[in-house]
Amino acid sequence: MTEQPLTAPARADALDTSVPHSARLWNYLLGGKDNFAADRQAAEQVLAFMPELVQSARFNREFLGRAVRHLAGEAGVRQFLDIGTGLPTANNTHQVAQATAPESRIVYVDNDPMVLVHARALLTSSPEGATDYIEADLRDPELILTEARRTLDFDQPIAIMLLGIVNFVVDDEEAARIVRRLVDAVPPGSYLVLSHPTREVNPEAVDRALAMWNEGGAAQMTVRTPAAITRYFDGLELLEPGLVTCSRWRPDGNDTTPTSEYCAVGRKNG
Repeated sequence: MTEQPLTAPARADALDTSVPHSARLWNYLLGGKDNFAADRQAAEQVLAFMPELVQSARFNREFLGRAVRHLAGEAGVRQFLDIGTGLPTANNTHQVAQATAPESRIVYVDNDPMVLVHARALLTSSPEGATDYIEADLRDPELILTEARRTLDFDQPIAIMLLGIVNFVVDDEEAARIVRRLVDAVPPGSYLVLSHPTREVNPEAVDRALAMWNEGGAAQMTVRTPAAITRYFDGLELLEPGLVTCSRWRPDGNDTTPTSEYCAVGRKNG
């Protein structure tokens, strides 16, 4: 097994444990232990009226696994740029990709110091492949692209992974600009993998959860319509079945109960 050095020292002192953070809340929903009282309290408040949030977190994670397996397998992609990584759990991007193609190279990006503290778990790689971690914010795509070039070859196809992260860029024009900049930076044959919360399922509960989150002092978040999410894929070829609730993207016999998180995978052809 090989392990790449961290791009920056772990900064546990930068953690603000009094305010919930999406990565730690998601970790709690997935049964992890890397969370604090504020994260658990926020999660339980939402779960009281939106119990399907646990299912949504699981479906989103399962979508990641199915998408990466397809890309590393049938699509032949060997490079992944996973932005908004979250805390390490089971079936991380590098584990799924390298199980299919050990030579895969993965770069993780997140802005939560807690993720940086645990990044060693993300940097474990197969001997044939490589992993790296960048501490950066999605709002700074230039930094992400510059740092990612240390590990990834931008002359070869790259899968850009944006799962549950674009919703933290609440300005629609800024969000579209960021996604377009990332897609423009990768060559033909690359892919965009994206998931985003919507109001399509249980809208009243989603509205209440969104208001509660945004009033709690955490990073502001928004939901978008399926039409707005589809625009991130302008100029790309959407893989079947297109933009769907996460549970219904090539479900492989899994539970297909609708969830408020929608997703799609698009291919850059030119």
